[in-house]
Parts: sequence; C-alpha cells; structure tokens
Amino acid sequence: MSWWPTVRLVASREIRTRAASKATRIVTLIMVVAIVALTVILDLTRGGDSAQKVGLTSATAQLAEPLQQAARATGEDVDVRTGLSPAAGAQDVRDGHLDALLGRGGPGKPFTIVVKDDLDDNLRATLNLLARQEALNRQITRLGGSPAQVNADMARATPRVTELEPEEPYHSERLVIGMIVGILIYVALLSYGQAVAQGVVEEKSSRVVEILLSTIRAWQLMAGKVLGIGVIGLAQLAIVIGAGAAAAALTGVLSLPTSIAAGTVVWAIAWYLLGYFLYALLFAAAGALVSRQEDVGSVTMPLMMLIIVPYVIGISALPADPENGLVRTLSLIPLFSPMLMPMREAMGVATAAELIFSVALTVALIAVLVRITGRIYSNAVMRMGARIRVGDAFRGA
Repeated sequence: MSWWPTVRLVASREIRTRAASKATRIVTLIMVVAIVALTVILDLTRGGDSAQKVGLTSATAQLAEPLQQAARATGEDVDVRTGLSPAAGAQDVRDGHLDALLGRGGPGKPFTIVVKDDLDDNLRATLNLLARQEALNRQITRLGGSPAQVNADMARATPRVTELEPEEPYHSERLVIGMIVGILIYVALLSYGQAVAQGVVEEKSSRVVEILLSTIRAWQLMAGKVLGIGVIGLAQLAIVIGAGAAAAALTGVLSLPTSIAAGTVVWAIAWYLLGYFLYALLFAAAGALVSRQEDVGSVTMPLMMLIIVPYVIGISALPADPENGLVRTLSLIPLFSPMLMPMREAMGVATAAELIFSVALTVALIAVLVRITGRIYSNAVMRMGARIRVGDAFRGA
C-alpha cells in the first residue's frame, strides 16, 4: 500500500480503540458537565432583575420622573411603582416586593423613606440626590424661577469625556471566554500528548511494534498514531465546545455577536490542531526513548513544562492586563503560541498580523519536527532496555 492508506489504517485503529475506551467517554462526560455547569453558574451570578424597586404613594407620584433622572445620574437601575396607598406600600416593603416606599413628609419637608431593614447604599445615594433636587426646585420656585428650565440647563451642562484607552466592547465576556479556551486547550494538549507517549511505550513494551514494523514503516506508524489520537481529541473538544455553546444560547449568558463567537471557536479549534500536532510529534519521539510505562513521566516532563509554563503565565497575566507585553511576545514563539495565542484572540487583543505570523511559524516548526521526531522514533522504537539518549536516537547510534 502507499503511505496514505497505511497511515489511515493505523489512525483508524487508534480511533476505534480510543472511542471504545470507557475512560475516554467518562472524561468527555466530565468535561461536558463542567462546561455546562460553568455556564449555568455564570448565568446565575449575573443576577436576575437587579433594579431597585421603589414605590410612590399618591402624594409622591409627581416624583416618578425626577426619581428616574436621579437614578440615571447615579448609574442606578430603579423600577418605579406608583399609585400605592401608604398602608399597601408598607406591606409590600415588609413582604419584600418593594425595596423602598416614598411618602410625603409634609409641606416644605423632604419625602419620607420606608424600608424593611436597611437602605441600599446605591439607592440611598439616588434618593439623597432626589431630595436635594426637590429642595433646590422649591427654592427656585420661591424666587420666581422655572425649576424645569433650570433642570434642563443643568442636564445640558455635562462635561464631555475623552477616553484615551476605551474599553473594548464585550470586554468581560471575551475575558471569560479567553480563560475557558485556554483551559480547554491546556487540558487537551496535556491529555492527548501523554496519550501518544503512553501508546508508543505500550506497543513497544508488548512487542506489538515489532509485528507492525514488519509490514509498515516506523514513520507511518507514528503518523497514524498521532493522527488517530488527534481525531479523538478533536471530536472531544468539539463536543465540549458544542455543549458550552448550547448552554450559553439557552441561558442567554453571552451577548457576543455571532461573528465574534464563531471566529473564536474556529481559532480555538485551529490552535488545538496546531498545538496537538506540534506536541504530539515530540511526545511520540519521547515515548520511543523508553521501554517501560514507569519511565514515561521522566521523558515527557520537559514537554509538559512547555505546556504548563505558558498556560500559567497566560491565566496569571492576561485577566489583569490583556495587552501584556511579555505574553504578546511569548505568544509569537511556536512552542508557546498554541497556549497563549488562542487566549489573546478570544480576548480580542491579537491582531490579524500576529495570528498569521504565529501560525506560519508554528506550521514551519511542525514541518521541521516531522523529520527530526520521525528519525528519533524510527531509530529508538525497536530498541529495548534502558532509556535511550536523544542524541544517540537521532544519530542511530
């Protein structure tokens, strides 16, 4: 057979074996439950109707519009309910249906406020502003002026704000998505990179590799194994992302435009694939250096650190400073790009030029690693016994 049918045959074997594994199904289920639970938690922590409910008696009904103006001035969301009797309004406050009830205090006096136990600080600021405005209106009327005209002039006397570094739209949502994307790719690269190394050692220690290499070439076996496990990882990632997207759509937790959300998903999958093939080649070569499962950890630890370090840097620096210069520089380095660049893209701080440049470098490095790791794998996979040094495996010594 030519090389592609052979690689596809090996990959199909890996896909069937991994898909039938109970561990794969359990891990996928756990990840789906986790992403759905996180979406629900985010929806619950947003809170429902956060507006402060304020009731007005018939004596204070004229305060409805001034109260809304005061609320806008203080940035408070107020739901005004009018036409209440003092007794009915007080009962609504007692039952928790109202946060406050405004009653008339008497001619020339401020209105009164009835609350159940304590007045919210933000609502207090709004009502204090309303009381001062009412006092000012009374003085203007006594002097023969027009409170409406004065208030209109005051509303127009608002300074213009110039934002030197305006916050990007949907900043908070994109920040959360960036963290989730980073976590998913981090888990996928670690899990499936280790799976490649362990699979190589398993075949080597059981002597299955000797039977396989009697009919196919070593690099074809490595390529098929990497491809097959990668397909399983891609399917798992797609299921998890799909579950998260469905949960977000049902709960309405995200308000991101569809184009931005779809772009983030596409880039996340693209960077998973690039990162997986980059690291899977290294993990396959590392697994070929040893003959026992107990030794896998020692040869894969340096590779795991190359995944862990950028992940830790990313989740530590990006939430506080998405434009962090160190993270930006590291995200352009191929071994760090699969972890950092999708996080930066999801947060909306990665430029198109940076994305294209980092993809090109990563693809170039993968092309180089295909030859290097293929040679190490071919020279080491048939050698049993003590751990083989990288240099010896590369030279075939």
